[in-house]
Amino acid sequence: MADLLALSMFACACLALMGGYNVALTLSGVSLIFAAIGVMTGTFEPEFLLSLPGRIYPLITREILIAVPLFVFMGVMLEKSRIAEDLLESMADLFGPLKGGLGISVVFVGALLAASTGIVGATVVTMGLLSLPTMLKRKYAPSLASGSIAASGTLGQIIPPSIVLVILGDQMSNAYQEAQRSHGLDANGVISVGDLFAGAILPGVILVGCYALYISITAMLKPSVAPAQSWPEGVSPWIFIRKTFIAMLPPILLMIAVLGSILSGYATPTRGAALGALGAILLAAYRTSENGFVKRAAFMAAGGLLLLVVIDLTGVDMRFDQNIWTGTERMAVTIALLLAGLAIIGTAISLIPLIKSKNLADVSRTTMHITCMVFVILIGATIFSLVFRGFGGDDMVARLLDAAPGGKWGAFALVMLVMFILGFFLDFIEITFVVVPLVAPPLLAAGMDPIWLGVIMALNLQTSFLTPPFGFALFYLRGVAPPEVQTTDIYRGVLPFIGIQIAIILLVIAVPQLATGLPDIFAK
Repeated sequence: MADLLALSMFACACLALMGGYNVALTLSGVSLIFAAIGVMTGTFEPEFLLSLPGRIYPLITREILIAVPLFVFMGVMLEKSRIAEDLLESMADLFGPLKGGLGISVVFVGALLAASTGIVGATVVTMGLLSLPTMLKRKYAPSLASGSIAASGTLGQIIPPSIVLVILGDQMSNAYQEAQRSHGLDANGVISVGDLFAGAILPGVILVGCYALYISITAMLKPSVAPAQSWPEGVSPWIFIRKTFIAMLPPILLMIAVLGSILSGYATPTRGAALGALGAILLAAYRTSENGFVKRAAFMAAGGLLLLVVIDLTGVDMRFDQNIWTGTERMAVTIALLLAGLAIIGTAISLIPLIKSKNLADVSRTTMHITCMVFVILIGATIFSLVFRGFGGDDMVARLLDAAPGGKWGAFALVMLVMFILGFFLDFIEITFVVVPLVAPPLLAAGMDPIWLGVIMALNLQTSFLTPPFGFALFYLRGVAPPEVQTTDIYRGVLPFIGIQIAIILLVIAVPQLATGLPDIFAK
């Protein structure tokens, strides 16, 4: 009876979510209704609900989840800084004479924008509005144009830093600890969001390269679907190279600073996200302001922050205890204080145009909206998980996976199939909060590497976002595509990219070192 109620609760929650009901209220409401049914039938102990406050409070105060609003703020602020527009224009001019050059530019710009925002809908919509009309104007086939935009927009699922990997990394860490406690494993293994970031880098880079290679090969075999554009007569290509370099340098440096600080261990993911948010403010002020004084102030603040990090990396003791300072340390602290003052003043000046233009208010509201959504869903998922376990659902899931044909690989295939199908109807947040805590512990207890499993899950969800007829990315693109692009063009265009996705998933399964190699290197 308890198993039946657990399965019914899961099915009712999925049906309600597919029907468009509020996610957090659905998860908590369905759970409490079934808890009441369980109490009346004697299959659920009401004492389980007494532990709910003790479960929610540690979740909302967990330091790693503070990185979520910071990364969201960074991504939304970078959208306001017109990075995508400048990059797409400069790269399209540079690669125009190449067959498929504009399509390749879209993939690289989409990858950079996806890594910056980590939000699939925002990236697909932005790229659809900016690049799809341009590609159609330059005689690109609607299917290839829409397919490349939809595919590159989903790269935010796998390319760090992104909130997808932050949330998934936190849940995988919890699942790994649960597997250690419940299945008698050695409790000496720990994974972090930084480990998942490192594990996702190589698969993400390979994916971008394969997308670009496919577009290039298609353009060579069928020049009519991706025609080349000649440079203006008498214009040196070095002008386009310089323009592209200037457009690419700031966002790439910001990504390197954020990822480098996290992967090197210099900063936690939360502090790295804070660095990224501050860098995004300075970059947005520099790119959007017409005032030369503001541009210099933003540059001054960025330089001050960089030099502060350099001084800190030298290992100088900068505690405020003059009795332990040597002459060198006293000088270093004085310089550090001056640099900190420059950074604070420069940041304050940079904020002025963002406040006047109301960009800061818009970004803050969007960040608050997305962050509240994530945390309210997290609370609803916690209630769902608690009631599900009260029915013995976690044991039932473990038994079902143990009974799957093919042993642990059969269980792995079953989990991937379920997550793939759910990806048609549910956002990654719901799947990560609800499904991962249920299915990951048994798989990890079977000996699967948590980083490898997390990367495979991220790739799997990314693929489901692309797959017709229900893929979220397809709906987002359909909403902004011009009338001449038919829905069948979008579906036909993404099919080759889905094939690439599946090939990369199989490659990572066959060669786990693609996901585990970099984390092992950084751990040494």
